[in-house]
Amino acid sequence: MYLTAEQFETRMPDASLLFSDEPEMESSLHYTQLMMLVSCLEWLWRDRDDFFIGANLTIYFSRQQLRNRDFRGPDLFLVQPTTRTPRPSWVVWEEEGRYPNLIIELLSDSTASIDRTLKKNLYQDRFRTPEYFWFSPDTLEFEGFRLMGKTYQPIIANPQGWRWSEELGLYLGIDQEKLRYFTADLQMVPTPAEAATLEAQRMEAEAKRADAEAKRADAEAQRADAEAQRADAEAQRAEIEMQRAEIETKRADAELQKSVKLAEKLRELGVDPTQI
Repeated sequence: MYLTAEQFETRMPDASLLFSDEPEMESSLHYTQLMMLVSCLEWLWRDRDDFFIGANLTIYFSRQQLRNRDFRGPDLFLVQPTTRTPRPSWVVWEEEGRYPNLIIELLSDSTASIDRTLKKNLYQDRFRTPEYFWFSPDTLEFEGFRLMGKTYQPIIANPQGWRWSEELGLYLGIDQEKLRYFTADLQMVPTPAEAATLEAQRMEAEAKRADAEAKRADAEAQRADAEAQRADAEAQRAEIEMQRAEIETKRADAELQKSVKLAEKLRELGVDPTQI
């Protein structure tokens, strides 16, 4: 519900009465980009509960703004530390005077001029938002600013063309015509769908690795078994060879004894065995 001018003068409205009053995104390209930025960050910080992300959500910050209703909220803003509780809008006086720590605007033909001038000045002078980025899904124009003293100074891009956000602890940069987050070690933060695909690929690779390991272990067992069989055959062959040698020894010994007995008989007969 909207309040009358008299009600504005007597009190600031309760936050529960102030719903977001933002128009629809200008194109499906803008909507997709916004959802990607929100979902990636929420996935990355899924174990945290000390932040709030506003997407196409009104920020209420003064009586004049409420009267005139002449302010469109940022396309995306981050407040931290705070609670992750869902809100119908961001009402500054109900949030202990907290303004966004980071704002991202998605430029379009109808908003680009305001985003580069009036909004930039508002975020710099009134909100004192530490970091402000803008990106055009249509032209890929990308800029970033950090509050240094009283004014915004450009954030210098790295060799990849990405800009570091101290508030996020991440890079913001363009990949395949989309604004994405990147970690300090230059890894792209995935969307939940991309993360699920990566996890499925990881599990498939792990299953293949385990299968290969099992096959390797089986081959190793078969090799060990073959080696054991070879060693057993070798032992059997050695035993047979020993038995053959023993037989040969016994045969030679028997031949020797036979020759000795023959020589003795010849001597008894008076014949010299060496003359035969």
